[in-house]
Amino acid sequence: MGIWRQFAEYFYIKKRDPNAPHTQWMKYMHGINRISIFMFLVGIIIIIIKLLFFRKH
Repeated sequence: MGIWRQFAEYFYIKKRDPNAPHTQWMKYMHGINRISIFMFLVGIIIIIIKLLFFRKH
């Protein structure tokens, strides 16, 4: 499975494969992955804002 397809499935952009196994542990893993991707994106946005608006001249 490609990485872009996995991101799309994590963020509910694309439907999951109906033949994939559905276990409780898989749900926990996907939930933790969603949280970490979200935190990473928030961190990148904060770094970009700091670089653009809080530079010393």
